[in-house]
Amino acid sequence: MSLSKANNVKFAEDKDLYSGLIRLHVLHHAVEEPIFGLGMMEELARHGYRISAGTLYPLLQRLETKGYLRSTEQRNGKSRRKVYRATALGKKALAAAKSKVRELFHELMEEE
Repeated sequence: MSLSKANNVKFAEDKDLYSGLIRLHVLHHAVEEPIFGLGMMEELARHGYRISAGTLYPLLQRLETKGYLRSTEQRNGKSRRKVYRATALGKKALAAAKSKVRELFHELMEEE
């Protein structure tokens, strides 16, 4: 088995550990600029997260239902694309999460 396949298998086994990181990653990008599903899938893949559309789109909908994201439909040629932006609540939640992630990062790195 190649290293890439082994990493994908390992990610699949531990995805419950990474699900919060994925949500934070999505929220981070939605604060920086408008995002859309396929673009976010590609961005997450660059960081080693292999996430399917069947997982990402419900995640985006849940973040919107909770008030962290707001979506609009934009025309992209002949098709329409749902574009998401972070709300004020999403920006506030990300700021709070950054503090917690920073604290955890320092604890994890102290153990080495």
